[in-house]
Formats: sequence, C-alpha cells, structure tokens
Amino acid sequence: MGGNEDWRKNADTHKMSPEEVKSAGVEASKRPPGHNPGGVLHQRRSLPYSPYTIVLGGLAISGAIWYFTLYTKKKPEATARDVAKVSFGVADPKDTHPRK
Repeated sequence: MGGNEDWRKNADTHKMSPEEVKSAGVEASKRPPGHNPGGVLHQRRSLPYSPYTIVLGGLAISGAIWYFTLYTKKKPEATARDVAKVSFGVADPKDTHPRK
C-alpha cells in the first residue's frame, strides 16, 4: 500500500485549487513559499540593467547607426564634420554644396 501512495508525496499541486488539494489529500506535497516560485524556463524576474540604462544604450546604438548611414551615403567631397553638422541640423548651405 505504501508504493501506491508515493504519488501523494510528489504531487504537482500548482495547478490545483486549495479545495482540490484538500479533497485529493496531497497537502503534504505542497512546496514551501519561496521554493522555486514561478520558475519558468529559468527566467529572471529582473533585468540585469535599469530600464534607463537600456534606453540610453539603445539610443546610443541607434544614433551611431544613423550617423554612419549618413556618413556612408555622403558625397566624396564632404567631410565627417560636414555630415555631423547636417545630422544635427546646424549646417550652412556652404557645408552642403560641393567644394571647388
């Protein structure tokens, strides 16, 4: 009879309501609080960095991609400084016209 009752020690009760746990008689198999709570595929509950750090990092990466895209599409006579002026919107017309 002891072999038939082994399932009660290892019963998975996380999907059962408290009433179902009592009616099945598996109260002893419930895990104590804090013992692997909500462990789904070893996911973390918190991010490794703060959200502000992640946003700043994303903006820096996006800005770098944007700048280098402008830099690669520039005309041969334009300099990196000219591209930076255009990207920040402070360029004069002499910075955007071909040099002689």
